Parts: sequence; structure tokens; C-alpha cells
Amino acid sequence: MTRRGRILAWTGGVLGVLLLGTAGVGAWVYQHLDGNIHGVDIGVDGARPVNLSPGSKNILVVGSDSRAGANAKYGRNLTTMQSDTLMVLHIAANRKWATALSFPRDSWVQIPACTRGNGSKSSPHHFKINEAFSIGGDSGDIRKAAACTIKTVEKNTGLRIDHFTSVDFQGFKGMVNALGGIEVCPQHAIHDKKAHLDMAAGCQNVRDEKALGYVRTRYSVGDGSDLGRIGRQQEFMKALGAKAQSKLTSPGELYDFLNSATKSLTTDSALAGIKPLYDLAATVKDIPTDRLTFLTVPNYYREADVPTDKANVVWQYPQAGRLFSDLAHDREIGAAGKQKLAEAAKNPVTAHAVQVRVLNGTGVPGRAASAADQLRKLGFTVVGTGNAPATDKTTVSYPAALKTQSEVLSSRLPGTKATESAGAAPGAVTLTIGPDFPAEMP
Repeated sequence: MTRRGRILAWTGGVLGVLLLGTAGVGAWVYQHLDGNIHGVDIGVDGARPVNLSPGSKNILVVGSDSRAGANAKYGRNLTTMQSDTLMVLHIAANRKWATALSFPRDSWVQIPACTRGNGSKSSPHHFKINEAFSIGGDSGDIRKAAACTIKTVEKNTGLRIDHFTSVDFQGFKGMVNALGGIEVCPQHAIHDKKAHLDMAAGCQNVRDEKALGYVRTRYSVGDGSDLGRIGRQQEFMKALGAKAQSKLTSPGELYDFLNSATKSLTTDSALAGIKPLYDLAATVKDIPTDRLTFLTVPNYYREADVPTDKANVVWQYPQAGRLFSDLAHDREIGAAGKQKLAEAAKNPVTAHAVQVRVLNGTGVPGRAASAADQLRKLGFTVVGTGNAPATDKTTVSYPAALKTQSEVLSSRLPGTKATESAGAAPGAVTLTIGPDFPAEMP
């Protein structure tokens, strides 16, 4: 697969590559495809992260399984829009590298207050990250669905999102069908009623409902986690991009593919249209293959922190925090960084393994107790609370033996740096609450 294809396959994006083959097909075709793309004005309210790397681009990509119209059969009594795949494509300011970062849909994160379809506000709370799309899209308004998803990703990562794009189920099937299907090679037979999939083991060409079922299947493959599904989706999209490029010399198949892709595509207003997408393709066409990195946010099963939760994952800190910071500052992760994340994932330091002593430095009664409650909900082990001299800033201190544990805690508090202290209580990390301590920890 070419360099350009691997990147753009992930932005719904095969589209941008294939636009190179539409030159000369006629103004009517161009106008028709351009008119297919649905652009929306997305207003994200509230405080947003500062853009720390002007010139770079963060594109939020959502695979939408809205249950409206032809998609209704994939879920009963689902009146809201659904998000099935979520990732951020970071394109470096110098256009010499890019990182595609996937978020497991079962990620347990803070969902900020969002505007619902009827204009009311939801309350901040913790839940699966994909709920943000359905909160904003509870009336089918993709603008609000996109706005709530952007707010949630920005809140939990600190990344400033520049663009948004969404591809729905039916458009995905149309793209696959226009290419004559995609070859997949499952090692075991798959029987998944929820994904409407019955598939024998071995290599085979899939299209239509079977292709959609393959990328959606979860519970009947491997350990049934969303993490395995992310891997299958990544491999399928790479194959989709490769086959799409092989059709550049077939005008009929190319047009059918582009027609399906553009019909299924919704973007923010600035990215809507053939020309903006073509321009995006042009900016990344020279990125070498070995400088395009595919990552999933490092995570582990939340059950390790909260034994009753067997359905969600939490992000692994401090690794996730460092990853977000690197992208925010436009620092390349690369193969070495990816390998380092893989090694750390083998033995994560869980929140439950971090013992925390919480001290109140605000002078306001009850702040240590409320902070301790937040920490317990996130899985941390609180060993005591108390008061401290007044401070204007939240701090984390630790004895020398607990450096890693202190980093796990401080990385959950953006702007807070852990410092070693000879006077720190042995066996625990000390969190001293200042007036800047957040009302809700991410």
C-alpha cells in the first residue's frame, strides 16, 4: 500500500487519494460528488485546549452507526446516534510524519456537560467515551453529536481538535461493494447474532452485510473485547485503501466508490467539499510509510481498579498522558515510542495499586473528603485524609520508592507535577489540594 493510501484510508479518506484519479472526468461528476458531502457548522462551547503546535492538524474521525433509516436493523429501540469507531489523526506541522490514535469505545472517561437535541444540558459524569456522540445526537443532530464528542476528547486528552469527519454504516458497505469486496482471513469461524454475521474460517471475499458484520463483530471473536475489534478494523481499512487505489484505472468502479464514500461522509464546514479534502491529501502525500504510526491509547481493564466493572477499560497512566502531551506539542512517537508503550502495557501500574494520602490546603472544610471520594471512584486507594498549610496550587509529593505511582496520579491532574520529598509519608503518595483542584477528575 502506498504512503498516501495508508494515511488517507483512515480519514474516510481513501476519498482524498482517489480524487487524484478524477481529473478529466467532467465538471458534472465533480459537482455531483462535491454536493454529496454533508458539511456542518460545529460550535464547541466552553473552554478548549490551547493549540500548542500551530500548523499541525488533529482530525477527529468517527465511524457512526446511526440507527436511522436503513441502519435501524442493527439495534432496536435506539433513538440516538451511535459512535462505533473513534480516532484522532495527527498530521505534523512539517508534514513529515503522522500518527493515527484509536480510542477504545469502552474507554471509561469523563463526559463533560453537553447540549442535547432539545437544547438542555447534560450533567458531567463518567461513562464510556462513545456515549458522547449519542448524548449530543439524541435527536439525530450530527452537529451536536460531533460537538459533544469533540468536547469529550479534548477534555480527556488535552488535544485541540481542528477538524471532524464521520462515515456511516451504509456508506461503508457501498464503498466495499463498489470495489467488489475485500479479502479477509479469520482463523476461526464467526457466529455473531448482534453483528448479523455467520462466517467460516479461512480466507474469503466479503461484501455488503458480511463486510459490515466483520468489522462490527466483537463478542464472538477472541476475548470479546473492543480492543480486538479495533485491530480488525485497522487491518480492514488498510486493505480497503489498497484495493481502492488499484481501481484508479477503472472509471466506473472509481466513480461508484467515490459516490458511496461522499454520500456517507459528514465533515465540519471547513473540510466539506472535494477541494478541501484534495488539499488535505496533497499535504500528506510525501509522508514516508515508516513515519506513519498506528496506535491505540494504552489501557487496561477497569476491573483491576473496580472489581465490579467487567465491561470497560481505563487508560494507562502515565503513558497515556505522555502520549497526549507528545501529540499536543507535535512530537513524533515513532516505532521506538510505540515499542516502549507495548512494553509498559505488559505490566501496567493500576490506579488501585497507588495509595494516596489526601490533604486539604484550601482552608475550605470538606475538600479533602470530596477529593478522596473522586479518587476512590477512579480506583485509587485512599489511605487517609487531613489538613495542610494553605497553598495556592495542587501538588503531588512522594517518597523515592513511589516515583512511578506518583506519576500515575499526577498525570490525571494536568499541570500538576510530582516532586520527590524526603518528608513525604512512607508507603503513600501525598496529594495536597489547592483551589485549582478540579471539581471532576478526568
